[in-house]
Amino acid sequence: MLDFGPKCRFSGPEWFFSYLARQIALYMLKLQMQTDPMWVKHVVSGNIEEILTDHAYCELKAASTANSLIVQYPQHPELVEQMSDLSQEEMGHFRMVHREIQKRGFALGRERKDSYVNELAKFLKKKGKSVEETLCDKLLFAAMIEARSCERFKVLSEEIDDEGLATFYHKLMISEARHYTMFIKLARKLCPTVDVDGRWEAFLAYEGEVITRYGKSERIHG
Repeated sequence: MLDFGPKCRFSGPEWFFSYLARQIALYMLKLQMQTDPMWVKHVVSGNIEEILTDHAYCELKAASTANSLIVQYPQHPELVEQMSDLSQEEMGHFRMVHREIQKRGFALGRERKDSYVNELAKFLKKKGKSVEETLCDKLLFAAMIEARSCERFKVLSEEIDDEGLATFYHKLMISEARHYTMFIKLARKLCPTVDVDGRWEAFLAYEGEVITRYGKSERIHG
């Protein structure tokens, strides 16, 4: 499990240490671009209801992804066990986010469109792939979403002017990092004929270009 340590909420001259912590997180997650902390200050802080609603649906979709992988690949007992646990955990996270919504006097709104995830999916659209290549891509797709979510949660935990939410997102950051590594390990184990690391590096480069168009809206990946 990756643990990035206690959250850093530096100001003034100590901005460098916060920056360094984010760079370390990027190195461990292998992401090529970090989220501008101003996303929290200028976009998220004034739209807490929106970010929490979007987050709640992200957790629901993560649980759905885990369930879909079980249905599609029941021949892999290790995947079935881990996705079963993940589905329950993600639903637990959904309930946690919903409680945060209710605590603030809001109600869960309707699902928001996730353009970032839709753009990521374009990387996977390739005909003539083998069964292993298809499974590998699905696992790496899930890993990428967990990695970027982890990085966003880290920025939220450091920059948001709400101590309760800062602690909340710090805890979720650690969970997302664990999920990211789980998907990578499954890809390497279940897809021995695929160059998993090479595919991951190519996907990281693609995501690094995609994410330049985001960081401007009150969405977890927006």
